[in-house]
Amino acid sequence: MFSLLLKGFALGFAIAASPGPIFFLCLRRTLTQGRLTGLLSGFGVATADGFYAAIATFGVAALTTAFVAGRRPLAVGGGAVLVLLGARILMERAQPAREASAPTGRGLAWAYVSTLGLTITNPATIVSFAALAATLGLGTGGSFLRPAVVVLGVLLGSAAWWCVLVVATSVLRARLTPVVIRWISTVSGLAIAVLGILAVLSAFSG
Repeated sequence: MFSLLLKGFALGFAIAASPGPIFFLCLRRTLTQGRLTGLLSGFGVATADGFYAAIATFGVAALTTAFVAGRRPLAVGGGAVLVLLGARILMERAQPAREASAPTGRGLAWAYVSTLGLTITNPATIVSFAALAATLGLGTGGSFLRPAVVVLGVLLGSAAWWCVLVVATSVLRARLTPVVIRWISTVSGLAIAVLGILAVLSAFSG
C-alpha cells in the first residue's frame, strides 16, 4: 500500500509540475495577491487531478470515455477562458504586491473554483491516470482500498507541488521590487493568453 501511495504521489507531483497556463496563473496570484490565494488556486488544481485519478483508478470506463470523447469542446472552452483571462491581466494595471489588500472569502473561493474549473477542462490528464491504473492493475474490480490509496497519493503529490511553488514564490516576492512584480505579472498574462490560443488550435488540429 505504501508503494501505491508513493507511485500516486510521484504521478500527482509530476503532472502538477508540468509547465502550463495554471502554473503562470498561480505564480501571478501568489505574487500579486499573496500566499493564501496562491495556495487555494493550487489546491483547486489538486482537486481536479484527484477527480480524474479517481475516475481512472476506480475503472469508471463510461466517464473516462465520455471525458476523452469530449476533449475537443472542453479544450476549446477552457482555451477561450484562458485567452480572456490573459487579456484581462494584460489590460489591468497590477498593484504592487505589498500594497495588495487582504483577500476576502469570496476572492479565496474564486481562486479555488476557477483553477478547479480550468483544470477540469483539460481531460488529457485522465489519460496519464488511466495508464497508471492499467500498469498497477487497478480499475478492474476488486479491492476498494488500492485505488483509494493511489488517489490519495495523487492528491498529496499535486498539493505538494503547489505548496512548493507558492512558498518559493513567496520567498522570491519578498526580494522583488514592485516594478519587477508588475513585469512578471504582464509576462504571466501573455503566457496564459498564448497557451489558451494554442489549446484552442490544438483542439481543432487533433
